[in-house]
Amino acid sequence: MADFSKLSKAIVDGDEDIAVELTQKALNENIEAKQILDKGLIPGIEKVGELFGAGEYFLPELLVSGEAMSRAIEVLEPFLTKSGIPAKGKIAMGTVQGDVHNIGKDIVIMMLKGRGWDVTDLGVDVDPETFCSVVRDGDYQILGLSSLLTMTMPDTVKTIEALKAAGLRDKIKIMVGGAPTTQEWADKIGADGYAKNASEVAKLAATLIGKA
Repeated sequence: MADFSKLSKAIVDGDEDIAVELTQKALNENIEAKQILDKGLIPGIEKVGELFGAGEYFLPELLVSGEAMSRAIEVLEPFLTKSGIPAKGKIAMGTVQGDVHNIGKDIVIMMLKGRGWDVTDLGVDVDPETFCSVVRDGDYQILGLSSLLTMTMPDTVKTIEALKAAGLRDKIKIMVGGAPTTQEWADKIGADGYAKNASEVAKLAATLIGKA
């Protein structure tokens, strides 16, 4: 029988090989992909988030744990898709112009996918015009704007202003996040939601589209 605590520990330890091995072993035992995700992988990455928030983990640990999670999800993804469970909603997410940091965004995306969301990663250093095009041409319900540097926070504002100017602001819910951001700032710039850590994002997204 699969030991989910060992799988969670592999994510916390950032041990890619063990995470992949245990994920594959659980699949071989005919355990549902969603169960492996919910009981093994998600608790592991949530623990990583807690350790980071408490100052016990730093960026290097975050990176290796994130990579272990990514590798394990790659193994699971075909089985999650095959299960035919409808996505909770569609989200596009990117790091704003001038900011090339992706670790926080990538962990948030993993958490959202793990909770059943269809997420498109727009990458880093995304300019307002690109965000506008994505909202205009896609059928997304939520746009996530990540800013990991204080100096790029104004670019989040520029993106929201560009959406307003293009007549697209009412088409999408906007959630913001990143190390220097706060709820007060999110309210001030007119964002629809803010999450202080990755584990809160899925709940926020569900609330924004009335699926909480």
